[in-house]
Amino acid sequence: MTQTFDLLLKGGTVVNQDGIGVRDIGVRDGGIAAIGVLNGDAGEIIDCTGLTVLPGVMDTQVHFREPGLEHKETLETGSLAAVMGGVTTVFEMPNTSPLTVSEETLADKLKRAERMHCDHAFFMGGTAENADDLPELERLPGVPGVKVFMGSSTGSLLVEDDDTLDYILARIRRRASFHSEDEPRLIERKSFQVDDDPSSHPVWRDVETAMKSTRRLVTTARRHGKRIHVLHISTWQEMAYLADHKDVASVEVTPHHLTFDGDVDYPRLGTYIQMNPPVRNAEHRDRIWSWVQAGVADILGSDHAPHTRDEKERGYPNTPSGMPGVQTLVPVMLNHVAKGRMTLERFVDMTSAGPARLFGMVRKGRIAAGYDADFTIVDLNRRETITDNWIASICGWTPYAGMEVTGWPIGTILRGQKIMWERDLVTGHGGKPVRFLETMQPQS
Repeated sequence: MTQTFDLLLKGGTVVNQDGIGVRDIGVRDGGIAAIGVLNGDAGEIIDCTGLTVLPGVMDTQVHFREPGLEHKETLETGSLAAVMGGVTTVFEMPNTSPLTVSEETLADKLKRAERMHCDHAFFMGGTAENADDLPELERLPGVPGVKVFMGSSTGSLLVEDDDTLDYILARIRRRASFHSEDEPRLIERKSFQVDDDPSSHPVWRDVETAMKSTRRLVTTARRHGKRIHVLHISTWQEMAYLADHKDVASVEVTPHHLTFDGDVDYPRLGTYIQMNPPVRNAEHRDRIWSWVQAGVADILGSDHAPHTRDEKERGYPNTPSGMPGVQTLVPVMLNHVAKGRMTLERFVDMTSAGPARLFGMVRKGRIAAGYDADFTIVDLNRRETITDNWIASICGWTPYAGMEVTGWPIGTILRGQKIMWERDLVTGHGGKPVRFLETMQPQS
């Protein structure tokens, strides 16, 4: 019996839950209909011979700056950067202006997101003011959970005291995500900032600033029996500590903490690699890698947080922390795959299956019949040099400019629609809100 598909991917090396092998994928009505040797008719056939088909890569930590800071980024431009880099789904953070802390501000973002090129979800910010409402807010459609800033970063969201942290964790029911740096210690150590010396950034925001906060967070989560997700780990000490607390804590690592060496790269790049928490030296980078390889890290997130060149060149410490990263996540990490630091299967687990598992995503995270037809198609052997000209973000720069990588995103397919192919935007503005098991609504 001849099968008919809307889209047929032929001859690609498919990476999914049962291994790696050459297979065809048939897509119908936005979902995966069949996998195997397929010879049916199709509205479009893409020859993937020599290419590798991954489940759609998801970036669960981006700051797209809209509303309020559109001179840095918008939901449209940030999502364009995502699909140009092979990313099919993003989770956007709540530290915009106004903050995403209510049903009304969420609804505004979801309306604005109709211009987005990739699928999306929006974190609900956790504060002392909205803590009583969080059990309802965290279960609104399009919300992956609550995000709490324990240390100050871009924006005004901040929960620095133990009482508010305790109350939020007592109230929520879903896994909550945390920026874990201790604000009182940051205030105490502000004198460690050295004018015009961004290499003092990790001295000010030192290891104990991270460890003190993470210990408080884990202790509080355990007391309430709640699930927590600790974002952008920058110290090997935290990785070692969190390895003993995997029952309550999941762990995110970022490409910049796995790639840059502060001793080398602050003199070279200055404030362009200024991040919160900071890029540290090679010892932290390499030992974080050892814990990634041991399986402690659950997912990768870019922490895409663009600023303009003018803002980045004001002179430390009058410079904002953050760098673009959503578009470079796939090539930078595939280069680490090429260098043997992680397997391709591990990359897929940390960018597809892992996010789907941690956040309870519906029909996302694997190449299997019944799932959304989201694919990141890559050439594992292509060598390219990352350039500023390739960056679609409004900021127009990347700290990875000049880096030669092996492994490159060729195509982005979202629910069976070809969005990006060979650096060109083919179909745009097709993003939809992600569905979550814990936010599903009754259907009549």
